Amino acid sequence: MAAVASRKFFDELGLLVDKAVRVESNDGNAYDGVLLGYDGGSLSVVLGDVAGEQGTKIHRIFIYGSTITKISASERPFNLDGLAARIERVFPNMTRTFYDAGVIVVMDKIRVNESGVIEGSGPAADRVRDIYQRFVNEAS
Repeated sequence: MAAVASRKFFDELGLLVDKAVRVESNDGNAYDGVLLGYDGGSLSVVLGDVAGEQGTKIHRIFIYGSTITKISASERPFNLDGLAARIERVFPNMTRTFYDAGVIVVMDKIRVNESGVIEGSGPAADRVRDIYQRFVNEAS
């Protein structure tokens, strides 16, 4: 059970990559920027385009995990699992989800992510586009 919870934790953190986050540290500083990556071992993070204290702009900042007290995101991450489940209903046993890349692969030839179908053509790709569009419309 602990392994499942740990995997879910890192899945959730992975959904925040390339999203705006706020990282607060134990010294009272807060950094608003885009989460570019993280280290699963130390929970260290790297942020880009950071707005620091007193309006300073920082291109990249690496924050060691032991100093982080909170990571928060103001925008809701894209529900990749929900979209994958919806696609799986139409294409059973033909989908694979790659969480680290944020991509669902359908029939080993159609790739879809949070912005839509990024690779693939033909009737099957058109069907995946329709599923994606309906999913996004229902979510908003």
